[in-house]
Amino acid sequence: MILRKAGLAAATAVVLSLTATACGGGDSGSGDGKINVGIKFDQPGLGLKTPNGEYTGFDVDVAKYVAKELGYDEKDIVWKEAPSAERENMIANGDVKFIVGTYSITDERKQRVSFAGPYFLAHQDLLVRADDNSVRTEKDLNTSDLKLCSVTGSTSAQNVKKDFAPKANLMQYGGYSECLTGLENKSVDALTTDDSILAGYAAQEQHRGKFKLAGLSLSDEPYGIGLKKGDTKLQQQINDALKKMVEDGSWEKAAKKHFGPANYQYEPAPEITEKG
Repeated sequence: MILRKAGLAAATAVVLSLTATACGGGDSGSGDGKINVGIKFDQPGLGLKTPNGEYTGFDVDVAKYVAKELGYDEKDIVWKEAPSAERENMIANGDVKFIVGTYSITDERKQRVSFAGPYFLAHQDLLVRADDNSVRTEKDLNTSDLKLCSVTGSTSAQNVKKDFAPKANLMQYGGYSECLTGLENKSVDALTTDDSILAGYAAQEQHRGKFKLAGLSLSDEPYGIGLKKGDTKLQQQINDALKKMVEDGSWEKAAKKHFGPANYQYEPAPEITEKG
């Protein structure tokens, strides 16, 4: 009798487990049918939390598409802010299932997390004031007289220090909005990060006419979707979703929607290279 009860309990547990998985609960880590997804909250055109609490941008659309392919409706997504310096920790700690947040794929980061994609190719550039013509080439950056601003933990900041402008006076803040404020009040001379991010800021209504891109292509920044290291199953699922997004035209539709207003000449969807 005891054995029958134990067997019944085990069978019930299996059924409940299968039901939860079918509903998507097994993928979220929360067990409530939700999925935690990391994005940026302060990048217009890519990942932005609006004053009324909505989330908009190209990365947001990519994240929604991927989540849908994983079995989650938009209402099941719990958006988590993913600052550049915290992304690896958020993934490793299980705070999010994946991150879509202008997350450049680098060998250093791959020591701690895995990536799917890439799904977008950007290039590092500078945003300067509209009347500033002091920066024309890469050589103009490597001087202590130039006050550059970037975000702590970003590849842009690392590139400045290691590669093209080791002499520059680099200031690192927690968010791009802080750099933008510094650029506007002239406490910094330039904001450096990916051209896709800079274009989004320049296109905002309150900033139109104030800033311009310097037009320097300083690096290649392939954006990947960050996930738990070694999770090859999820990696393949996300790669499949990205391929489908390109093939059915959703990728191009999202790119035109979010980058078109900035007149940003984005590149076609890159080939997926990250595989287990």
